[in-house]
Amino acid sequence: MNLTHLAIMSAGVAAALAAVMAAAWHVQQRSGTSRWVDASWTFGVGGVAFLAALAPLGSSPSPSWRQVLVASLVAAWSLRLGLHLAARARSSADDPRYRHLATQWGSQARRRMFWFLQSQAAVGAILAISALLAAQNPNPALRFQDVAGLVLLAAAIIGELVADAQLRAFKAAADARNGVCDVGLWRWSRHPNYFFEWLAWLAYPVIAIDFSGYNPWGWLALAAPASMYWVLVHVSGIPPLERHMLATRGDAFRDYRRRTRPFLPFPRFR
Repeated sequence: MNLTHLAIMSAGVAAALAAVMAAAWHVQQRSGTSRWVDASWTFGVGGVAFLAALAPLGSSPSPSWRQVLVASLVAAWSLRLGLHLAARARSSADDPRYRHLATQWGSQARRRMFWFLQSQAAVGAILAISALLAAQNPNPALRFQDVAGLVLLAAAIIGELVADAQLRAFKAAADARNGVCDVGLWRWSRHPNYFFEWLAWLAYPVIAIDFSGYNPWGWLALAAPASMYWVLVHVSGIPPLERHMLATRGDAFRDYRRRTRPFLPFPRFR
């Protein structure tokens, strides 16, 4: 894949995701609830990345095995997370993170929410382009890196499933109303689901980077885990969620925060 082809494909990916998030903003404004925003983003990124991964590679009339592999990985991620978010959205009135932002922005909430969702579209474009770079690696050989990328994404999905199941079990318990989930993976990390979400996007640069020179632009795929880390840890993941937890759980969450790592799911040795 030459630079011109990459630029054209990237522009198409960015435009498609800008349209998806503009539609999500329209729904949010018309309905007065932001509960569907995250599911819309997930299905949007997944759908665009899936199509980009299967885009024609050179003169070949059919997708390569690596294109099919990457498209399958993207579909598995999108369906797992998207269906989980959609199920959560159906049972909630609104997303407290977006509600807090709208309240904070006041009379400018309509305009600022549009551009906030467009910033999410930009991050989604980076992620989808990383999948494109992995899928269009022209190296014909099955490498250890391809297997490692598959294992990484499978581990990420399994980790998220386990973390979500542990959180659901805790919420079903009698003391969940005023307590903080600190069982299983949640004992090691305050946000294990975010960690595994980040890990999933590490799979694509592992597949995209090619040390034999087949895919010189593959290194650009490292932007995916870098941007996902920044968003989850510093922007719209941990910070607003922890503000909400502090407001609703108080001292219980302060104690949990003191003894538990924020992101990496490893025991804190004292």
